Amino acid sequence: MPTSPRLAVLLSGSGRTLQNLIDRIADGQLDASIGGVISNTPNAYGIERAKIAGVPTRIVTREKVSGTYSDAVWDAIRQYKPDFVIMAGWLHLLRIPKDFQLRVLNMHPSLLPAFGGKGMYGHHVHEAVINYGAKISGCTVHFADDTYDTGPILVQHAVPVMPEDTPDTLAARVFAAECAAYPEAIRLVASGGKLVGRMWVSN
Repeated sequence: MPTSPRLAVLLSGSGRTLQNLIDRIADGQLDASIGGVISNTPNAYGIERAKIAGVPTRIVTREKVSGTYSDAVWDAIRQYKPDFVIMAGWLHLLRIPKDFQLRVLNMHPSLLPAFGGKGMYGHHVHEAVINYGAKISGCTVHFADDTYDTGPILVQHAVPVMPEDTPDTLAARVFAAECAAYPEAIRLVASGGKLVGRMWVSN
């Protein structure tokens, strides 16, 4: 893999994670390029963020595909010829083809394996953390596989859960951690390495 990887970004919503990557590339903290952005939501603000940054975009909705939805998404991804695919608030399970195994990264807003799985995304996670009474939360960047939040972990950043936290305040603290963790994970995999058991060992 090149040390300056070409990325394809998948998103479903506001695109804050995409914007963070755009900004980190612009300020030199992340040596990478974004070849294209794909959304399953036509009105996702992340599409506007991409257009402002001059990044090509595509919309792939379930209603307008023949065959499987995963195949349609991968057809769009492959047009951008990425080294890695970055899930940035992508809310659909995507089957990973063999040639992209260990090349698709996902961010989850908790310290996996805690508070992961189907239906656990966004504020659902932060509400569950607070309701459980956990004292620590955080974020996890992991390789995506064919199930929810179970791929090998690359990077985790922890944050405290405060007694007065609401899902909104905890989400803000976790997102700040995500802004550091995702570029770190991209740099890690771009530097080369291999999976030993479930641990990524860099070259």
